[in-house]
Amino acid sequence: MIAPEDVALVLLAAGRSVRFGDVDKLEQPFLTEPLAFHVVTALAAIPFKRRIAVVSGTQLDFAGRGYEVVANPRAQDGQGHSLGLCIAAARRVDAKAVLVALADMPRVTAAHIWRLMDGAEGEDAVVASSDGARPMPPALFGRGHFGALLALEGDQGARDLVRAGHHVIASPEELADVDTPEDLAALRRKYAG
Repeated sequence: MIAPEDVALVLLAAGRSVRFGDVDKLEQPFLTEPLAFHVVTALAAIPFKRRIAVVSGTQLDFAGRGYEVVANPRAQDGQGHSLGLCIAAARRVDAKAVLVALADMPRVTAAHIWRLMDGAEGEDAVVASSDGARPMPPALFGRGHFGALLALEGDQGARDLVRAGHHVIASPEELADVDTPEDLAALRRKYAG
């Protein structure tokens, strides 16, 4: 197990959200708060070494929620560039691992994140989530992979590392990723009461 006090939480919140048009997907209301703050709230009690949010163009106050905010002026360069910015920030605080979460996955729970950390052993750990069919974020990477993560480019992100890692199963509902207005509408219908 990697202790949370040795892990930097990395929240990727710099996506382009092109399918949402001119509005910031992460600011859209879901239940009682903006979409992006659901994962922030869910993970608030975990004592991470550092919380880092990579953002681009959002008005959401991640700093007010305890995050070091890293601006990504090149969000169009894809998730790989955002990951590189986060890894550089994690290295500055001597984190032994990073836990990468997405701001548009509002149903992720702290219990699942604890299971990811429980499954991680050493600097070469890669532990990703899975819905039983495919691996995905949230994912934990030991610092032995920081160099590879810094070198990533484009939207491929860390897919190859994630595929080769250990996978922790969670329900598809918990791992729901809001990519389109229709995805958000479906979540609102499901959880509105």
